[in-house]
Amino acid sequence: MERIITNELLTWKNTQKNRLPLVLYGARQVGKTYTLLHFGREYYKNTVYVNFERMPVISEFFGGDLNPDRIIRFLEEYFSDTIIPGQTLLIFDEIQSCERALTSLKYFAEEAPEYHVAAAGSLLGVAIHREQYSFPVGKVLLKTMYPLRFDEFLVATGNRHLVSLIREHFETMREMPDQTHK
Repeated sequence: MERIITNELLTWKNTQKNRLPLVLYGARQVGKTYTLLHFGREYYKNTVYVNFERMPVISEFFGGDLNPDRIIRFLEEYFSDTIIPGQTLLIFDEIQSCERALTSLKYFAEEAPEYHVAAAGSLLGVAIHREQYSFPVGKVLLKTMYPLRFDEFLVATGNRHLVSLIREHFETMREMPDQTHK
């Protein structure tokens, strides 16, 4: 399924200088995880996916020192996979379940911007579930994901042609035939 936000994700991926970790947040069930996994498959050599709700043992990797190289090494050993800067998308899903993982994004920004790290979490969870550690303000790129737009719905249902037709009628203020409207 094509999502408009993919263009913004591509811009983030192709940022060569001062790339910040990405935090994709929004309401539950709007497609954050799906979009990041699809983006990883389409635009990266490989993807390492961490779900902090389903894999609580990984939260232990974020205890103590938040050095990115240390965290990367632990993740590589756990997943038996190599995390290659610029070629691997590292996804931290349900990041609101591990406050230290959210805090670690600051260190990825400062010490290891070569890694492509994207986090996802629900709007309320990321914004409110901060008990002991501060949010890494200025050290992450925040993107809000919204529910499927109507034009995205049309494309997903095989009606791409209607997107341009509707846009044309809107821009020219021409009347649309009832049958087309229905």
